[in-house]
Amino acid sequence: MTDPIVALPGLEPPPGSDAPESPAAPPAGYEIEHELRAALGARRIAGVDEVGRGAWAGPVVVCAAVTDLSPPPELPGRGGRTIRLTDSKLLSAAHREAFAEVLPGWLTAYAFGSAEPEEIDEVGMTEALRRAAVRALEALPEPPDAVILDGKHDYIGRLGAASGGRPRWRARCEIKADQRSVSVAAASVLAKVHRDRLMAALDARFPGYGFADSAGYPSPAHQKALAESGPTPHHRLSWSYLDDLPRWRHLKKHRDPQAGNGQLTLL
Repeated sequence: MTDPIVALPGLEPPPGSDAPESPAAPPAGYEIEHELRAALGARRIAGVDEVGRGAWAGPVVVCAAVTDLSPPPELPGRGGRTIRLTDSKLLSAAHREAFAEVLPGWLTAYAFGSAEPEEIDEVGMTEALRRAAVRALEALPEPPDAVILDGKHDYIGRLGAASGGRPRWRARCEIKADQRSVSVAAASVLAKVHRDRLMAALDARFPGYGFADSAGYPSPAHQKALAESGPTPHHRLSWSYLDDLPRWRHLKKHRDPQAGNGQLTLL
């Protein structure tokens, strides 16, 4: 059963706006959160999602979001449509931005963690992702009783272990959790908007790479700038794209294979 949604007035698209509408998508609900409450007695549940794992430049960013299980906000769309909270990838940029304005005031708590390219190059993506997630969880004002991770990998497990070997956080991994869990959907939107803003700021400092449009992913403009001007200080230098850039492949960093084992897929 889908939880009811609370409307937030004043966010209608402006008259004549040509901003694309988000495609119709089922809203996230609280099924997973309720299951964790029933099974574990968890009262404070954090949804966790990441963005930027497959980018060639910029940080990987993780958001942890906690709700009180009340109805999440919604946005009015065109023609009487209702835009409901879901996976950030299923929302238009305009709707992500609109949700990012209202979610901080609605959530019980949220926090970000990140790992910069230098750290990613040093320890590998899996370890960097763990560190970013742990930083986000540790930045919450109160520790969660349980964590919902989007995907099938428990990437907080190792660094979340206490000295006695027991996990610091009880984690539940769910594929497409950002489409099923309100907490994870909120984290998905906030992480995406937060990182996009960081990349837009980098675009102003490094024009030509298209960071504002590509968010550091390999768009044609990004690849052209790399071939002509080489990587910036915000590029990941241990990645294989440098093998295809003869002028710049001497800059490639070779990570210690012992630094981070069990790399996750980047896509």
